[in-house]
Amino acid sequence: MIATLSGTVRSLTADRAIIEVGGVGMNVLINAHTSNSLTVGAHANLFTSLVVREDSLTLFGFSDEASRVLFELVQTVSGIGPKVALSILGALTPSELAQAINTENISAIEKVPGIGKKGAQRLILELKSKISDFGQGSYTRSHQPVWREQLTSALISLGFSAKDSDDAISLVLSDISQEEIAQMELGELLKLALQNGKK
Repeated sequence: MIATLSGTVRSLTADRAIIEVGGVGMNVLINAHTSNSLTVGAHANLFTSLVVREDSLTLFGFSDEASRVLFELVQTVSGIGPKVALSILGALTPSELAQAINTENISAIEKVPGIGKKGAQRLILELKSKISDFGQGSYTRSHQPVWREQLTSALISLGFSAKDSDDAISLVLSDISQEEIAQMELGELLKLALQNGKK
């Protein structure tokens, strides 16, 4: 799985870029928002998602990680493929999309080409419980200890929302000091967090 690309922009249009990495030109599908952040001849860092099909391997690129994560999340909605997901993130920023879903703003989402009213309703219905944390900016929190990032990731993979996993970790921290936690195995921390958290 190719998660990031770092290299020189060799070619650029509104919907694709060729990034040269180690002498190899990688063709990346992008949206206008990402295209506007790139310059031919300049260095670029893209967060990417590789979509594997029977007859193709397609790399989609984004200027920030929140967009990449949302691109993959939006595709879990029935009837939405990578091209429409890319289009959604070209029309709405991650926080705008999160806000539209949380406030059930169908009109904001149905303006996206290829969605329509029924698609917007389905998007809201299927993603409302999964996406609430993006709109609150919690996704952009940085400089966390490595153990906390690993524990958050483990809890989310078990079905916790970002907020619930954060609450569970905060409860663990109220019982044990940061120094003690740094010495513990991830498995032990996960067990404590599961005892304190709610799925």
